[in-house]
Amino acid sequence: VLYCAADLLWATRIKSTADALGVPCRPARNEQMLRDRLGDSPVRALIVDLESADGPGLIGVVRSLTPPGSVRVVAFGPHVATEALMDARAAGADSVMTRGAFSARLADLIRDLGGQS
Repeated sequence: VLYCAADLLWATRIKSTADALGVPCRPARNEQMLRDRLGDSPVRALIVDLESADGPGLIGVVRSLTPPGSVRVVAFGPHVATEALMDARAAGADSVMTRGAFSARLADLIRDLGGQS
């Protein structure tokens, strides 16, 4: 599972939850890092914080570089950012949710994305 987070708080929450569940999880903070990660190991999923500067664009990169259905994309952002949430879905995110919903479901999401459901 790869993740792109806007700040250290979200990056730490995602990584520590994945570690606790035994799910390999690595950052992909920008397009080049995402391309490198896709090339050096199997990737099942990408978690994208829509407040991250490069986050929204990474959805399109994943969709253009991977076969359909091979990498699940979960995007999350503030509930007031309705346009960003709609844009993420239009870009090809499989799941789009508010930060509150993402936070409440984080462990289950990572378990599912890591193939441990």
